[in-house]
Amino acid sequence: MLKKLFLPTILFIGLLAASSVKAVCPLCTVAIGAGVGLSRWLGVDDLISGVWIGGLMVSIIFWTLDWLNKKKITFKLRWLAVSSIFYLFLIIPFYFTGIMGHPANKFFGMDRLLFGTIVGSLVFWFAVYLHERLKKRNNGKSFFPYQKIVIPVASLIISSLILYLITLI
Repeated sequence: MLKKLFLPTILFIGLLAASSVKAVCPLCTVAIGAGVGLSRWLGVDDLISGVWIGGLMVSIIFWTLDWLNKKKITFKLRWLAVSSIFYLFLIIPFYFTGIMGHPANKFFGMDRLLFGTIVGSLVFWFAVYLHERLKKRNNGKSFFPYQKIVIPVASLIISSLILYLITLI
């Protein structure tokens, strides 16, 4: 029962924040959330699902940090505290519901879902950083329409394909 409620709850929380916080565009986050739901429903490997879960987590963390900025809520290591809380709320339920932690579900000695989540988090963070850098180089404007969406989502798709191809070898 917890498994069925966890993902919709996270998506619902993300959608609630979408109207007031624009750190990462809402459409991008919805696309990532849809990718996560679709991959779990289709039985996609946990490694690939983890990539999309990691992207979704970083997106929600950025939204939360922007919301805190907007409310002028500041404290030391805020980004670390927010990130830690979100990742704990992700990993602990996955572990206790048996989604994460099975001894036969390993990739390079680490749980496949956890490995994918780490890769997806890093890739998504870098993609958002890349978008911001490109925009800065172009006087605050995107180089092409929907760049803010295309770069992060394309990065997650490419990462998923690379991990998929690695698992085939």
